Amino acid sequence: MATFRQRALDEAAAHKTGRYYYEEGPVSEYFGKNVLDLDKMSGYMSQQAYEAVLASVKFGAKLDRGLSDEIAEGMKAWALEMGATHYTHLFHPLTDSTAEKHEAFISVKEGQAFEKFKGSALVQQEPDASSFPNGGLRNTFEARGYSAWDPSSPVFIMDGTLCIPSVFVSYTGEALDTKAPNLKSMQALSDAAVKVVNLFDESVNAVRVNLGIEQEYFLVDEALYNARPDLMLSGRTVIGHTSAKDQQLEDHYFGAIPTRVSSFMKDFETEAYKLGILLQTRHNEVAPNQFECAPVFCEATKAIDQNMMLMIIMQKVAEKHHLKVIFHEKPFDGVNGSGKHCNWSLMTDTGVNLLSPGKTPTKNLSFLSFYAAVLRAMHRHHYLMMVSVASLSNSYRLGGNEAPPAVMSVFSGSTLYRIFKSIMKMRDLHEASSSQESITIVNSIPEIFPDNTDRNRTSPFAFTGNRFEFRAVGSSQNVASSVYVLNTVVAESLNEFRDEVDALEAEGVERSEAVMTVVRKFITDAKDIMFEGNGYSREWEKEAEKRGLRAIRNVPEAYEVYHEEATVKLFGNIGVLAKNELDARFEILNETYVKKLQIEARVIGDMCLNHVIPAAVKYQNILIENVKGMKDIFGEESVELCASEMATLKSISMYINKLSADVESLVNARKKANVIEDVAERAKMYSHEVKDMMEEVRKSADNLEMLIDDEMWPLPKYRELLFF
Repeated sequence: MATFRQRALDEAAAHKTGRYYYEEGPVSEYFGKNVLDLDKMSGYMSQQAYEAVLASVKFGAKLDRGLSDEIAEGMKAWALEMGATHYTHLFHPLTDSTAEKHEAFISVKEGQAFEKFKGSALVQQEPDASSFPNGGLRNTFEARGYSAWDPSSPVFIMDGTLCIPSVFVSYTGEALDTKAPNLKSMQALSDAAVKVVNLFDESVNAVRVNLGIEQEYFLVDEALYNARPDLMLSGRTVIGHTSAKDQQLEDHYFGAIPTRVSSFMKDFETEAYKLGILLQTRHNEVAPNQFECAPVFCEATKAIDQNMMLMIIMQKVAEKHHLKVIFHEKPFDGVNGSGKHCNWSLMTDTGVNLLSPGKTPTKNLSFLSFYAAVLRAMHRHHYLMMVSVASLSNSYRLGGNEAPPAVMSVFSGSTLYRIFKSIMKMRDLHEASSSQESITIVNSIPEIFPDNTDRNRTSPFAFTGNRFEFRAVGSSQNVASSVYVLNTVVAESLNEFRDEVDALEAEGVERSEAVMTVVRKFITDAKDIMFEGNGYSREWEKEAEKRGLRAIRNVPEAYEVYHEEATVKLFGNIGVLAKNELDARFEILNETYVKKLQIEARVIGDMCLNHVIPAAVKYQNILIENVKGMKDIFGEESVELCASEMATLKSISMYINKLSADVESLVNARKKANVIEDVAERAKMYSHEVKDMMEEVRKSADNLEMLIDDEMWPLPKYRELLFF
């Protein structure tokens, strides 16, 4: 076997299950240990300062900077007790990752060392804004930017550093991150939702967005990972023939968790619990070596911050276990990709879930109002919602038979769908029987009480009883960029809902009748977005097109929605993103698409030239020597005896020549695309020509893998990556 691959396999075989660090005792005893929550904070500052922070967290009140020194002093005291030596503003630049710059608490005056942390350092830092993706908002000579503390998400300690969740804006105030527009969108949604819910309950003063984020991922032994340049540099395998066995037996989903994986899970869960991340679920996913973890839902800003923290924790802990976590949406061809399902709901400050239908949904005007508003939003902005999850890596997953389709639809379930059809047809609403039917299996098993409706895994946006599940978000993405789009479109719809109800009441229509009139109108307007069938089917693709629903055919072309008048008007009116901020995001999305595809194209070329073709030539030479030897011994008879070797030789030679030519064509396609100055047009060229050419290169490389002696193949194969 090729030395490179053999070394990796030998090293992987030596990696055993190990326990690295689990806290002793119940989780409740150390949960949130490394988080300075509101309860702990009260013991480190005056009542005035504590109440100011409390008002900021609970009600969004502006924090008095005059109290910042005292708050910072309290945070420092707690951090030092916890063993922290540094602090950092943790923010989310437009990279789908986090950024941090660590500053030491330690200072020196007159030769004496002491710890210092001022309020000015707490509320604001100044990272170089030109060094992050900014879409032209900042030039190299205009480097100043600000990260500012977000009190709505608690500070915490990670690796001896006090981490301060922050927004990131330019010197002139434009958002250079995903958190700032998300905070704006949640405020806008709260304001709009309060106006609607006050139609039914005037005691509500605020509505918060709750979010539960399911994280899917793959695990690969680090030795095998390090022996795959494509996994290391691009996060996915750009070449590799499918394994004889993968997921076709459907035996991995919810299967027994391997011991080594279980140890890793327990380890990272311990670290997550200490950071207040309440992980509730872990299990095998559909594909081999694919897994999922899911927390209990919480307020959206906190949930997003925790998901980003969790991804960091998982990667760090995996190293201790000689594993690599792969968050890429489609790391392996032919098996399921990974998503990050977002369970989205609305909760009033009085504790009412506005998306809970209750036992009598036909009489729950509040629920019907909010559901109708969401439907209207999804229909009007269905394309924008799908574009919010569009990326190079997610494009390999979406539209396949194991992932949500690339066109938006909303699944309501049979019970609600019947209700909405009755509403549209102005029929009397007949309540379902209040008696709940049960399923009896055998006497020894307790009876099962089914929900009013089934689940639909093929829907990108499905109602699941008291929330919507947005299933199209990619596993590597920062979900904030999709959530603030969702919040914004729903806020617009709710504002219109209240305006139309008010207009009818002004005409003398009774309130309940006015509400039902608008509910009927919104549902009727949005009927084309509702689909209860198989979203994977070709029939749905055709039906969606008939309904006027736009599907993502090409990612760079889809990004143009950010320049459409309706999009600019939407974000401007709601106050989430200005036109120049949308323009910047358009530029960044295209730049990122190009750069990631550039890396993939260079990687596949290098692997073919440096690994695949040399291995093929070596094996080719062995076959040639074998045929020559047979001819020396058997003469003309060798023609018949070596027919198989000659056929293999011919195939190998053909694929080597084709692969060499395809790699050269790929390089030329990249060169052609790279001279295009306009980044959007460059992205389209990469999508149409470079990406397609990469598929041709892959076909030849994968064919060679099946022809070359297994002992000579230089790269870990799928069967080893997925099952070793």
